[in-house]
Amino acid sequence: MDPGSTEPGSKRQGVAIGITGASGAVYAVRTVAALLERGVHVELIVSDYGRRLLRDELGDQATGEINLHSNRDLGAGIASGSHSCSGMAIVPCSMKTLAAVAHGLSRNLIERAADVMLKERRRLVVVPRETPMSLPQLRNMVLCAEAGAQILPAMPAFYQMPKTLDDLADFMAGKILSALGFEHDLYPAWTGQVKH
Repeated sequence: MDPGSTEPGSKRQGVAIGITGASGAVYAVRTVAALLERGVHVELIVSDYGRRLLRDELGDQATGEINLHSNRDLGAGIASGSHSCSGMAIVPCSMKTLAAVAHGLSRNLIERAADVMLKERRRLVVVPRETPMSLPQLRNMVLCAEAGAQILPAMPAFYQMPKTLDDLADFMAGKILSALGFEHDLYPAWTGQVKH
């Protein structure tokens, strides 16, 4: 069953998206759009640096029509395990947020919602966008993976012969949707041959 679908008598589940200050806002925006296109309820949390990232990389209107949770609101519904979110992606995920998730910190709503996903054994997809990586950063990724998160670095492929930045964003959004349990057609499946 699609995580965002509804069965008779059941409550519709949503997906949380956290946006932090690592470069790669285009991946977050495309992921949110792809979820909304599929009728998925999206709980959006943007850190202060994430807001700046959206403005810096996508322009002032990037946050104009987005209804989102305050990252300071630790009393929001998604801060509780009883909330109906089926999963969460942090895209892009800063190394600061990665470290917080790895060590179970809950200083803000993104960190707390991620902690809830882990403790409730729900899907948590962490999309770091940093290179090169230090040994502490690599160890934090291992800690997150050991706790149950899926580490999905923002590394788009090129077998689908991308022509635009949108093609690259679609690839990453598709990978994130797959990791959250959603079917999509955002990029062609690998067939064993490169298209020319």
